[in-house]
Amino acid sequence: MTIRNATREDLAAIAMLVSESNKDVAVKFGLNDGNCPKHPSFCTESWIEADLARGETYFILEEDGLPIGCVAYENPSAGLAYLNRLSVLPLHRNHGVGARLVQHIVQHARFASIQTISIGVIGEHTDLQRWYRKLGFKDGETKRFPHLPFSVKYMSYALQGG
Repeated sequence: MTIRNATREDLAAIAMLVSESNKDVAVKFGLNDGNCPKHPSFCTESWIEADLARGETYFILEEDGLPIGCVAYENPSAGLAYLNRLSVLPLHRNHGVGARLVQHIVQHARFASIQTISIGVIGEHTDLQRWYRKLGFKDGETKRFPHLPFSVKYMSYALQGG
């Protein structure tokens, strides 16, 4: 397995990874394009293109040359990074792929002198929160937004020595 920086040529692959990796979450929480049109299960190439234009960096994890997971990294302000769109195809879950992508972001952030990595997950998705806690993330606040049919749980990872 190798992790590489994504390029504009990867738009279709990233959109597929994000969409396919999040369909089960959409089903589990009853999300559809009517009640949550911006859920990652509906990801398109134009979404990824907009992310890249905004300065977000994507990384793709490949196995035998095929993309099986991806993650995005955003640095909105000094000392802070966002881990976004962590996606692993269902057939490749529970084999350390997601953890490897998270660790890649941690190393990338450490190199960039980031002190905190922040994520937002579905507040009711307790299994995912538990998984992030095992990787060292700490619970933050939970917020409700009028345009979302779920709450958002914020979690953070503190990097020692930034």
